[in-house]
Amino acid sequence: MEVKIKAPRGTQDVLPAESYQWQEIERIVMEEASRSGFAEIRFPTFEDTALFQRSVGDTTDVVQKEMYTFEDKGNRSVTLRPEGTAGTIRAVLENGLLGSALPLRVCYLTSCFRYEKPQAGRLREFHQFGAEMLGSASPVADAEVIAMVQRILTRFGLAGAVRLEINSIGCPKCRADYHAALRSYFAQRRDELCATCQTRLDKNPMRILDCKSPVCSEIAAGAPVGLDYLCDECAAHFDQLQRHLKAFGIGYTVNPRIVRGLDYYTKTVFEFITDTIGAQGTVCGGGRYDGLVQELGGAPTPALGFAMGLERLLLVLRASGYEFQPREVCALYLASMGDQAHLAAAGLADALRRAGVRAECDVMGRSLKAQMKYADKIGARYTVVIGDSELAAGKAAVKEMCSGETADCTLSAEALAAFLNQ
Repeated sequence: MEVKIKAPRGTQDVLPAESYQWQEIERIVMEEASRSGFAEIRFPTFEDTALFQRSVGDTTDVVQKEMYTFEDKGNRSVTLRPEGTAGTIRAVLENGLLGSALPLRVCYLTSCFRYEKPQAGRLREFHQFGAEMLGSASPVADAEVIAMVQRILTRFGLAGAVRLEINSIGCPKCRADYHAALRSYFAQRRDELCATCQTRLDKNPMRILDCKSPVCSEIAAGAPVGLDYLCDECAAHFDQLQRHLKAFGIGYTVNPRIVRGLDYYTKTVFEFITDTIGAQGTVCGGGRYDGLVQELGGAPTPALGFAMGLERLLLVLRASGYEFQPREVCALYLASMGDQAHLAAAGLADALRRAGVRAECDVMGRSLKAQMKYADKIGARYTVVIGDSELAAGKAAVKEMCSGETADCTLSAEALAAFLNQ
């Protein structure tokens, strides 16, 4: 069969054979978030384009090259969300959530969209688990957020497969001196930079450090280091963060080249990186963005957060041999012969489901032989055949499919549920 319409390039279907793995991941990350006081927030798939231009930054690859932006029927420019933080902050401000007890802790599971070259771990529609904490300027908050990610990875058995790298990119005050140093350095080789980075040199030279061009990367390797330009406050904040990470027993490496790909970051930036899935090894990234709330119209509010790529996390879990909980299968398939038996099987299946048992019965008008083949295909743990004689007796033989053993059981939802749960 030729499929006339296929999924867009850079997207993927999650089929029943693997969706249970996604559900396990989502359950675990949300459990850990809840234990740390984070509550779920949901926000629109698309937003006013200006939201991302103001927050993400017009010198970033995301805004310049990757956003899905279009005009709607009202001639308004809207953009599919390329990340989750901007939409979260917009929702927090619009709904007055900062008037509640601080710090405000919110988290989300969401899909994002970026027009990128598809490859393993990098899709045009991808999924993230993210968390944001608003209201605290303390490095303890930074350490808490990082520790939550560490606990998630530990629950998946990935503590040794993923490493933490941290950096501080300073505040607007000390970053001005760093930008001046970068401009002076890159200006000497301006003609060698790609066209995009030549523009960045004037607007935001730190973005050159994040360029994927081999030539720009080679030039950037000798650039001044931001840690050398931190003001006393930022240096103290970074020092305290490291002290708290050590107190939590969290290992890390200081990587002065981490700048992250979005312009709203200040002070702490961090990444959890693996070498097990190829080039796209950043499983989780985040940091502090103390100026973003004010930039989007709110009062000055310190904030920080992170986003974890679920596709990449899934790749790492599979590469590491993580054992997912078995996919739930049909506990009891009720096969039937004859109209009355079919009605009885359907009623019992419904009653069993109300009792919390996963049960199925025939809805295709199959023969008994075909019903049993179907039960075997779906991996049913038990089957029971109901016919006129079983209805008259009020009981039937329940068969365990893997062993072939049978046992008589009363034909009632209560008795069947008790039999399956024994």
